[in-house]
Amino acid sequence: MTKSLANICSSRGPCGYDTIGADGSISVDFLLPTGIYINLDVPRDATISHIKQLLWKQAHSYPLFHLLLEIDSYMFSCVNQTAVHEELEDETRRLCDVRPFLPVLKLVTRNCDPGEKLDSRIGVLIGKGLHEFDALPDPEVKEFRTKMRRISEEKNHSLVSLSWMDWLKHTYPPEQEPSIPENFQDKLYGGNLVVAIHFDNCQDVFSFQVSPNINPIKLNELAIRKRLTIRGREDEEINPSDYVLQVSGRLEYVFGDQPLIQFQYIRNCVMNRTLPQLTLVECCTIKKMCDQEMIAIEAAINRKSSNLPLPLPPKKTRTATLTQSVWDISNPFKIILLNGNKLNTEETTKVSVRAGLFHGTELLCKPIVSTEVSGRSDHVWNETLEFEVNVCDLPRMARLCFAVYAVMDKMKTKKSTKTMNTAKYQTIRKAGKVHYPVAWVNTMIFDYKGQLKTGDLILHSWSSFPDELEEMLNPMGTVQTNPYAENATALHIKFQEYSKLPIYYPPFDKILEKAAEIAKSSDSAMAGRGGKKFYVVLKEIMERDPLSQLCENEMDLIWTLRYDCRENFPQSLPKLLLSVKWNKLEDVAQLQALLQIWTKLPPREALELLDFNYPDQYVREYAVGCLKLMSDEELSQYLLQLVQVLKYEPFLDCALSRFLLERALANRRIGQVLFWHLRSEVHIPAVSVQFGLILEAYCRGSVAHMKVLSKQVEALNKMKTLNGLIKLNAMKQSKAKGKDAMHTCLKQNAYREALSDLQSPLNPSVILSELHIERCKYMDSKMKPLWIVYNNKMFGGDFVGIIFKNGDDLRQDMLTLQILRLMDLLWKEAGLDLRMLPYGCLATGDHSGLIEAVSSSETIADIQLNSSNVAAAAAFNKDALLNWLKEYNLGDDLDRAIEEFTLSCAGYCVATYVLGIGDRHSDNIMVRKNGQLFHIDFGHILGNFKSKFGIKRERVPFILTYDFIHVIQQGKTGNTEKFGRFRQYCEEAYLILRRHGNLFITLFALMLTAGLPELTSIKDIQYLKDSLALGKSEEDALKQFKQKFDEALRESWTTKVNWMAHTVRKDYRS
Repeated sequence: MTKSLANICSSRGPCGYDTIGADGSISVDFLLPTGIYINLDVPRDATISHIKQLLWKQAHSYPLFHLLLEIDSYMFSCVNQTAVHEELEDETRRLCDVRPFLPVLKLVTRNCDPGEKLDSRIGVLIGKGLHEFDALPDPEVKEFRTKMRRISEEKNHSLVSLSWMDWLKHTYPPEQEPSIPENFQDKLYGGNLVVAIHFDNCQDVFSFQVSPNINPIKLNELAIRKRLTIRGREDEEINPSDYVLQVSGRLEYVFGDQPLIQFQYIRNCVMNRTLPQLTLVECCTIKKMCDQEMIAIEAAINRKSSNLPLPLPPKKTRTATLTQSVWDISNPFKIILLNGNKLNTEETTKVSVRAGLFHGTELLCKPIVSTEVSGRSDHVWNETLEFEVNVCDLPRMARLCFAVYAVMDKMKTKKSTKTMNTAKYQTIRKAGKVHYPVAWVNTMIFDYKGQLKTGDLILHSWSSFPDELEEMLNPMGTVQTNPYAENATALHIKFQEYSKLPIYYPPFDKILEKAAEIAKSSDSAMAGRGGKKFYVVLKEIMERDPLSQLCENEMDLIWTLRYDCRENFPQSLPKLLLSVKWNKLEDVAQLQALLQIWTKLPPREALELLDFNYPDQYVREYAVGCLKLMSDEELSQYLLQLVQVLKYEPFLDCALSRFLLERALANRRIGQVLFWHLRSEVHIPAVSVQFGLILEAYCRGSVAHMKVLSKQVEALNKMKTLNGLIKLNAMKQSKAKGKDAMHTCLKQNAYREALSDLQSPLNPSVILSELHIERCKYMDSKMKPLWIVYNNKMFGGDFVGIIFKNGDDLRQDMLTLQILRLMDLLWKEAGLDLRMLPYGCLATGDHSGLIEAVSSSETIADIQLNSSNVAAAAAFNKDALLNWLKEYNLGDDLDRAIEEFTLSCAGYCVATYVLGIGDRHSDNIMVRKNGQLFHIDFGHILGNFKSKFGIKRERVPFILTYDFIHVIQQGKTGNTEKFGRFRQYCEEAYLILRRHGNLFITLFALMLTAGLPELTSIKDIQYLKDSLALGKSEEDALKQFKQKFDEALRESWTTKVNWMAHTVRKDYRS
């Protein structure tokens, strides 16, 4: 008989094995320090402490018991679900919460060293045991860990000395929006805003009408004075600085010198016409929270870890007698290709290796192709590959890229390639032969210390090729070798030795000396200047978008007129960098000198310099220097891209990783986002060590935050387990029974405790406090997403909902929503608030993550279906949407709801057109009861529209149906004034986005390394360039948009037909 989900939830073992007895016990194997093995049935709900007592009682009757120490000298250890060795130091946890991989617990001597305890906790938290890093023989890893540990320790020491107010700024930094919307005055009451102030630990609530420009301290004083006056204690002395305003029901505080209207929470309340609810909290409450964290920090400072990395050796000053500069070596660069193994090709198939030297995507010289050799698994070349570039001209960040190809006759290809997935990859057709890619691998020419590599090197290759290759090579790929060496194709190469001394790239001061020497010998004060006649030419080149290619003549002109560029077009730096001859040491030296006097770019423009095209260390340091001018709010906006471009960094210790770590340690909100962006990809082999080490450094420098993050990890683990159980039983039971079983699971202590009282990973200000089990459900789609609902601690607030998905890659949704958030920001900066609703979305692991559930909202499909008895007619009922809004909004509220709908509809029309968002149907467009329209589910972007039988199902540039227009026109067919205003909003919004076209292109380009299915090459980003009409004048671009608008209007009947088909299918399924 099949077990129900409820039974599985209550009987399934902590390890996922059905080993539970009828009495709720589980069979566990215990290993004692004496070598004795004991099998024992223990209650699955028992605490670790209780289990230890049961084991001790049983161990009395076993041999060698007298050799054991006191019971408190021991603790259990196990291997957990993420294959990390975990010590169960906290014995109040229950067995069902620990989730060992197998039901095996080992009794080990309790370690009194808090350092090792911390290491164990970090390993569990980041999903990667620190022993893996300890075991790496790489000196770069050891050196990086030592440096990061020093930074973390310095941070901990600085935290201990913080005042309670400074601690609050660091832990719960206020969320602010400095730009004030133009129309916010319309939402006020006689120029004032109304605020409700609650008092902590009592029932007192007062409402105030205050100026939007009042600061929090002044509001504290008003509230305290009013309370004292009512209680007849008006003469009492008070200090308003001894109190802090907290957003009621949230971990968000309103403090500082800024006007009230600049706080995000207050701003949102004003714009949504809701009453701001604030609670006045005494500083002693904050101090208590602060003191608790300080205990954890002090414990981390005082610990002495037994496995500390070795201290860094003292720096040796390089002298001419000990080392040699690479600039002194004028020989051609050579390597010896020795052999390759595990190529797994047919014995008769010939194999060749292609090698290229790159700086970014720029080839430094012609690629070299080896001779063709045969063999089944092992292939021997013993061949010298000589490149047409001298060693002295190799740039510091040059990388050597290899690709292994199977060479076959065209006639034999069909027969020979059955086992090779070749159709997906590019091939070379040459002299009647076809070259199929087998594997690729990259390595740096200089090591992390700047020393030219010498001697033998075995490179374990990667077998999955990207869609686009440069000269059949993959320079954008990682320079890490494949850690799964056992099955990977291996290339054995040898770097040529040019000197008996170690050869280094020159230090920075020597580079500047070289530039000064060149400048002196050129003896031309006007070098790099072209006067007015070239100004117009340069201006035209500099105004092109980042996707525009420069021809050789233009690059020569830019380089020749580089001083003009610096003075007149500082934003031209990316184009200047692309014009440098990186295989010419003299040009590189002059560029570095010029960079020292280049004015700082605005942070948004500097982002482009972190793209793969700009690998130079000093250029990237310059870019990071520009980013330091960003506020925390602005930095949060671009964290997604900044984490992705870490993958372009060839070495662990770089300006970008230090910058991100520094800002994360200074602001816990940034720290949480960075933690999840890194942890969600730590399973990827190419970045596992790099991301793991940054996570380790963050945890060491933010010990107090680890408790919060651990709670989030535990909750997500429980959601994943529950989701797995639901999927397992979805085919065996009805939806109603499945929902009941889900509720039974959630009522168990193990689930209820893990999923309660945690800060939301989507937003640390939101407390996911108490589960509202009756409202929790799972959805019908294939991956059975969980819809988890919480009671809201805010006064009169809606329920808080989160959606957990496991099996879907949420990174594309995350990117789309980030861009929608940016569009909203850019429109607001230009004085246009289009009431966008870019809800929260966060990838938390491999194909898993969380989505914010938007309250008080329904899909267009449900609104239409509920208003019609016949599914086929529902999509054509133009009154359904307006009637639904009338149901929830009366009188003036209806006018406001229609205005919300009009503005948000305009925003999403423009956004979905510009981003090419496809698969738009009535189930992924939603409306809130206040009138706000918003889109969900972004599985198809950049013009990747769905098609059937080769015919595009979506023929319109964006969704603008007659029921939308019916709402915009307030139900009056001839209301051209309202529709004209809507059209004007769309046009204005489009032109604002166009002016920031380069930023959008840059942000998508920086995501190319993420491996998203619909963003794999520069060609995908071309869609943005076309939709924003970047090559055209503003007048022509607006003309193009107007044509698209008319087309959307004209073809809206096709949308209705698609929606009708979708609604009928949905009705049939239900």
